[in-house]
Amino acid sequence: MKRGNSKKKVRSESVMEDNASSDEEEEDRFTIINERPVDDISVNFFYKPHTISLLLLSVVGISVIAFSRDENMDSRSNIWVGLLNTFVFFMMISVLSFPHGPFTRPHPILWRMVFGVSVIYLLIIQFLIQQDYNTVRGVIIWFDPKMANYSIDKEKEYGAQCWDISMEKLWAHLDWFAFGHYWGWGMKALIIRHYGICWSISIMWELTEMAFGHLLPNFYECWWDNIILDVLICNGLGIFTGMTVCRWLEMREYHWESFKEIRTTKGKVKRVLLQFTPESWSSIRWMDPSCSKMRVVFVTQFMLIWQTVELNTFFLKHIFPMPVEHPICVIRILMFGLIAAPATRQYYMYMTDTQVKRLGTQTWVFLCICLSELILNIKFGLDLFSQTQISKIGLWLLMVVLTSALGTLFSMKISKWRHQSKQTRIHNGAKDQLVERTKSD
Repeated sequence: MKRGNSKKKVRSESVMEDNASSDEEEEDRFTIINERPVDDISVNFFYKPHTISLLLLSVVGISVIAFSRDENMDSRSNIWVGLLNTFVFFMMISVLSFPHGPFTRPHPILWRMVFGVSVIYLLIIQFLIQQDYNTVRGVIIWFDPKMANYSIDKEKEYGAQCWDISMEKLWAHLDWFAFGHYWGWGMKALIIRHYGICWSISIMWELTEMAFGHLLPNFYECWWDNIILDVLICNGLGIFTGMTVCRWLEMREYHWESFKEIRTTKGKVKRVLLQFTPESWSSIRWMDPSCSKMRVVFVTQFMLIWQTVELNTFFLKHIFPMPVEHPICVIRILMFGLIAAPATRQYYMYMTDTQVKRLGTQTWVFLCICLSELILNIKFGLDLFSQTQISKIGLWLLMVVLTSALGTLFSMKISKWRHQSKQTRIHNGAKDQLVERTKSD
């Protein structure tokens, strides 16, 4: 009996050790996506904690601002300074305590601040959800009094007289929005790094514009604007440019010299500038030849989330009337561009790495922002959504799901075909080498 008990005890201890090592491995994998260690530290000073120095500087800064300003001048300026002071302190807390995610270039501090900005924005959305419409409009007007008289009807119409085609009309449509399409899709390609997913999202967005045109009049566009200017030229060139940059970065060899080892001033300046480039660039494989059906679900879900983020942009500026070039809209778009990079990377790792059992913090906050904005739009856009043509939205949902699923399946087939072709070439090359050796012998 004692011998049997000792064997059971040994087995139990072995199982506990295996579980502990498995938990440690999972924690290590999560750390890589949530707070990746910095491998190439060139100047130690910039990577050491300076918490006491930061505390002293912040106290001095508060004192100078508090005692040098005249609070009796303007209550509006007092509120502005108070908000700015709160923002700066929240950024300090972000730098000290928030995770920087999967990226370390140019410095983890940047990505901690990006995450901090996303948290602030999420909290603002939570606050606005609990207000009434007039209060939210009042907040926007307080920030920009010009918006008090702005009407959404002043926006440019794109879908008029579609068969009256001329060079002047085509040129008129190549405004800064066209460049925005090109630049935006170049950035999206750098983030997503997959032709099939990018093209699927691009086509899906044109279907989305057609489906929601009865709610958002500026979604109505001419057929040649949708198909030729948007999908093929602006989006297509943007995707091609972004993917070309990705391929170049993948093929590039990365060798980082320490700042201390560089002797020339020119070399040091070059090394500082290179700090703003990626440390490395790994190949992304959304579609693996051996991936499961759940991968299709994850990728389809990813594309639907992307559509929701884009839709939120247009509904927000329509429900709370603002021009698309308004600073609030521009800052929001730039913010989403920054937070989408680490969030997408974390989502990709969660989807492809079996050792990663939970979402990264950036992905969690990104999804929460997306859904919170959707709730905000629905709450304050009930009058607008009461005009919804259910048949169009139902057809849109069907088309979006089908486009996402078919695009994902097609990309998977292409991935499997490429993998098989590569294996065949390797096999044939090995066979040819064997034949040549046999002949030479």
